[in-house]
Amino acid sequence: MNRLISAALGSVGLAAVSLAFALPAQAADEVNIYSYRQPELMEPVLNAFSEKTGIKTNVVFLDKGLIERIAAEGKNSPVDLILTTDIARLQGAEDAGITAPVNDESIEQHIPAEYRDPDGNWFGLTMRGRVVYASKDRVEQDSITYEDLADPKWKGRICIRDGQHVYNIALFSSMIAHHGVEEAENWMTALKNNLARKPTGNDRAQAKSIYAGECDIAIGNTYYVGLMITNDEQPEQKEWANSIKVIFPNKDGRGTHVNLSGMALAKYAPNRENAIKLMEFLASPAAQQVYAEQVFEYPVAPGTEISDVVKRFGELHPDSLSLSKIAEFAKEASKMVDRTGFNQGPNS
Repeated sequence: MNRLISAALGSVGLAAVSLAFALPAQAADEVNIYSYRQPELMEPVLNAFSEKTGIKTNVVFLDKGLIERIAAEGKNSPVDLILTTDIARLQGAEDAGITAPVNDESIEQHIPAEYRDPDGNWFGLTMRGRVVYASKDRVEQDSITYEDLADPKWKGRICIRDGQHVYNIALFSSMIAHHGVEEAENWMTALKNNLARKPTGNDRAQAKSIYAGECDIAIGNTYYVGLMITNDEQPEQKEWANSIKVIFPNKDGRGTHVNLSGMALAKYAPNRENAIKLMEFLASPAAQQVYAEQVFEYPVAPGTEISDVVKRFGELHPDSLSLSKIAEFAKEASKMVDRTGFNQGPNS
């Protein structure tokens, strides 16, 4: 059985993945993973775990429906460990009753309390800042706040991906948490009116749009810049990345909004012992260093050295607001996107 599903398989959707790939319910020296994280982002650290322990990792990559699939499988689910992006998805897994609490000293000593569930149902592994990509040629300023994005001076100059994407929902949730529903909705409406076009594409596409002159600033995650800068297979992405500078919003105030990739033990994990070994490894300094060097994220473990590429972006000062608190406003943020017609773009 292949250790990792190809990225192409993940893109064909849940039904095809279900038919094409089935995990063994239980096997010696294996651990079964359902993951929202792209396979290429997980491969380096999972390879390191297998080399150290001899435990094989079997991964199903899902681009949607992970929580629903596990809930439907119930006690017959083969999954041991859930790997996902976004605090709302981590909290959603707990809320759906598909996780099991883990009380493990070796995990907790490496993951600060603000980046894990108080009851041990999920643990953050890496942070990524939701930052501003700005044109080096057309944007002189080197500081900005999220609130500034509503300023009319940016009219027709901002690009962003789908407002309902989990990365943006988390950012919008943080605005609600800080400012309340009414003020956040006024801000979102003003941001929509400043867009250069309808929200579209992924975070890399926003950098491409800046390079092409379609907009001057965009919202994106930090690690995508690192992935573009080092992309030898698609050198055009290096040009996109080199055309922008990374600005950390609110760095001199409350701090930049961050989100998490994280892990959770599945409620009915058939290979529970192996899964906890993997969780311990993912929280360890060794794995955190792999994340830092090869995936260009900010590890949650204190003292982990970030990569030289990430150092070039500048220092990250994370928003101190609890991520679990931010996750409480995810549904309201999603409704707000619809109410404001955000995805219809400017002049709608």
